Amino acid sequence: MKHPGPPRFAAVGDAVQLAPRDPDPDAAYRWTVAESPRGSEAAVGDDAVEEFRPDVPGRYTVTLETPAEEYDLTIRVFPSDRRPTGEGSGPIGGSGYSGYSGRSGSARSPRSGGESGRVSGSGSGASAAGGRAGEGGGRPRIRLDVDIEGGEAVVRATPTPHPDSPRDPDDLDVEFLLDDRDDVSRAAVDVEGHALRVPIDAIDDRVRVHAVACGESYSVADAVGVERIGGTDDDLAVRRLNDPPAWASDATLYEVYVRGYAADDEDAETTFEALEHRLDYLDDLGVDCLWLTPVLQHDGEPHGYNITDFFSIADDLGDRDDYESFVDAAHDRGMTVLFDLVLNHSAREHPHFRSAYRNPQSPYYDWYEWQESGEPGTYFDWELIANFDFANLEVRRHLLDAVDEWAEIADGFRCDMAWAVPESFWRELRERVKRTDPDFLLLDETIPYIADFHEGMFDVHFDTTLYFTLRQVGTGQQPADAVLDAVEGRARSGFPDHAAFMLYLENHDETRYVVDCGDDATKAAAGALFTLPGIPMLYGGQELGQRGTRDPLAWDHAREGIRDHYDDLIALRDAHPALGPAGDIERVPYETDAPEEVVAFAREGADGRYLVLLNFGAEPAVVGVDEAVDATDLVSGESRAAENGLTVRDVAVFEAAG
Repeated sequence: MKHPGPPRFAAVGDAVQLAPRDPDPDAAYRWTVAESPRGSEAAVGDDAVEEFRPDVPGRYTVTLETPAEEYDLTIRVFPSDRRPTGEGSGPIGGSGYSGYSGRSGSARSPRSGGESGRVSGSGSGASAAGGRAGEGGGRPRIRLDVDIEGGEAVVRATPTPHPDSPRDPDDLDVEFLLDDRDDVSRAAVDVEGHALRVPIDAIDDRVRVHAVACGESYSVADAVGVERIGGTDDDLAVRRLNDPPAWASDATLYEVYVRGYAADDEDAETTFEALEHRLDYLDDLGVDCLWLTPVLQHDGEPHGYNITDFFSIADDLGDRDDYESFVDAAHDRGMTVLFDLVLNHSAREHPHFRSAYRNPQSPYYDWYEWQESGEPGTYFDWELIANFDFANLEVRRHLLDAVDEWAEIADGFRCDMAWAVPESFWRELRERVKRTDPDFLLLDETIPYIADFHEGMFDVHFDTTLYFTLRQVGTGQQPADAVLDAVEGRARSGFPDHAAFMLYLENHDETRYVVDCGDDATKAAAGALFTLPGIPMLYGGQELGQRGTRDPLAWDHAREGIRDHYDDLIALRDAHPALGPAGDIERVPYETDAPEEVVAFAREGADGRYLVLLNFGAEPAVVGVDEAVDATDLVSGESRAAENGLTVRDVAVFEAAG
């Protein structure tokens, strides 16, 4: 983990953060530019963590000098007019956004060549260094796959143009880069078109290959690896390095607001014990992945996001043994547990911040960002937290040690305010946890989402676009078919097809959907969660009709009709995998008497083809479709046949005939 990581792709003028991995705060580190394109004057400073800004297109090699060794890192730089733009392309790990208004515990982002000597695909010099953006379409996508053929590992790229681009996939160029950490020479590989070949006997321990598709701009990179796992050339493991864990694709997530979820349990000695008492309920509901809001020592704010000790369980919840007992009990029921990881900031009540505040002589003063006023850097005018300075190696060391501490217990991290932490840190964190447990899940909270977060950082992304769209549809501000635009927006934003998304209607930061949109729209929106591609998530009490966002759950006032609706939807998705992430989605022609409230689409997978109807309106609607289906609604089990089509009250799913 001492090497600074995989090769990077950037555009002229972008800031690429360079940072040593697994750092020793007392060690000396130095960066130099070892190789650069002709005409470049780009340089780095003398700090261990540097912001490198390339100034001309081409391939750069920067070298990290450590007390023990030197490591090279390749950075492939495209012209500035190839920089990805639009939704899904935004700042990562930005700082200096202090002064935005908001409330503590929320997390909205403030967003908003020459010859290179590279290992490249067909004609990449023309695509990457020439031409102009805006020739039609936008950011392409790419997928890499590996086959072992006749003593070679063959890496094949499948590039896909932006949905609005007139380009043919064959017209897209592919740029391959070998991982600098692997002892495989560029001279040993052969590139032809969209394929790279490397002889097996040229691979020492492993080879990792990274690539982007190049069109009007360049894609999010994909990566694959071939690793020796035995003593012969036949003992090879092939891995796609950016795919989510397989278990997550079939999961139904459930967020537990820890200080309100089981507050009515008077028999439990600790909050964790009370939560453990609710596990049978959650098991019966059919959820299989639990996200707990923060469980670490905090400043007294009930949401727990203002942390005062990154290594201790909050004493108002129990102790570490109590927490581990809860996790073990969840595992016994086949559930996984996500730890809410808060890295951007500490509470102002943290002992290190209290020492540093208005005290430049404090050993912790340089741990934090500071404004000219003497106040700490923060976001949204949050008055109870202070942003860490990730240029400080002691901060990185402290937080990496916390990552190690809690990764041993959890099955994954839900990463708070992911947009506010530098991507160099997320890349290191991913490889750190995946090295021990390849199935460890990383879920980012980024509003709006950022496609580049799927490049060696996160497995699953908050689908914030669909969230906001469902809110607007539910309040009548957009027509129902906007939900399909939202799903298609993932590809338009540049996310690769193998990226996974968490679908949600509400969480601890948002008002309840039923309060804002009413019962009818709520049932249709719930149907969307379980029939659109993605991983559905429920916020504690959502299935009960809970109206308060962070209030103790009103278990005695649960609305059975809403709970029954979610029971039916969870069972539906479990029974028909085509409705999940793996199924294809297709727009279908339809006619209805309620065009603003109703949308129809098809899902298709190995288990069959299904027609889905969603109705966000208050009255049942009749929908006419062209294709033949069995009129029995798979949600209710009842026939929905009507004179001019099919009747839908809120959500109905039909199996295609034949």
